[in-house]
Amino acid sequence: MYEETIEAFLNDLQGLSEQSPERLAILRSMVVRLVNLAEVDTDLGDLRVAATALDELLGASTMFSKWRDHPKLAVFGSARTTAENPLFEMARVLSHEMALRGWMTVSGAGPGIMEASAKGAGKKMTLGVNIELPFEQFANPYIDAETMLVAMQYFFTRKVAMTRPSNAFAIFPGGFGTMDEAFEVLTLLHTGKTTPAPVVLIDTPEGTFWHEWLDFVTSALVAGDYIGENDMSLARICSSVDEAVGEIELFYSNYRTFSVENGQARVRLRHAPSADQVSELTELIPSFGRGQDYALEDAQTLIFGFDGRNFVNLRRLIDIVNQWTC
Repeated sequence: MYEETIEAFLNDLQGLSEQSPERLAILRSMVVRLVNLAEVDTDLGDLRVAATALDELLGASTMFSKWRDHPKLAVFGSARTTAENPLFEMARVLSHEMALRGWMTVSGAGPGIMEASAKGAGKKMTLGVNIELPFEQFANPYIDAETMLVAMQYFFTRKVAMTRPSNAFAIFPGGFGTMDEAFEVLTLLHTGKTTPAPVVLIDTPEGTFWHEWLDFVTSALVAGDYIGENDMSLARICSSVDEAVGEIELFYSNYRTFSVENGQARVRLRHAPSADQVSELTELIPSFGRGQDYALEDAQTLIFGFDGRNFVNLRRLIDIVNQWTC
């Protein structure tokens, strides 16, 4: 019924700004979905949630697009961490050190660890994604509120906005919100819903927070057969800023990118591996279920069959290629 109107609208849009076929297909799908919503008796509250979520996600996308080519470190941690707490200083120094290396910090924009990380990175290297709450929180003074801050009504859109563009994750001790973010990041990596990335769980040298957390994960989740024995290889506990920075840099020391198309995976590397190194992968990392052995597509691109299931083994593969010396 509305097909001609939709096509006319898209043609007018194409006349205003050049759109690729892929973008037009996505826009067509969105417009069709909007028309379908108008034709059914959708709950008004649900419509408001959908409209707000779309607006928040697109707003964040617009902000992040300006810095698409900059690597980004998402920092999570408690809003209650005071400036006197050693963790505050560790978060500040971490983001400062990463900024010196060209990395931007993605911050929740509030107080505590969020403020510390923004302070360390500085206004020009911090992107803020705030959450609107009745009792907290206002953007900290180290965020450029005019051009580098978006505010969210929903936690789920905020997590998408912070995790999707990030290339590494640093998580400091915290409460329910931090645990939600930590498990969200691990779930995304475990299921391949985000690209492979390093996760560093940071505490002071004397701190026991993450070790006690790992004890729970091991004794309850692993022992109960709810996750695999190797699944926690997705994260590393670090007791210093130097160790955390080293883990992030090591992850990208040889590994560059991962992609899958039609069941074939491509891992792009910084250095060309030897034939022996590629051959040894078959023994070190089992097949990913597609039956295609490891091979080189070109000098710096490793290819293999991938069934889209075992992203923990993919992390193990990345760890191995980062140990290769050339």
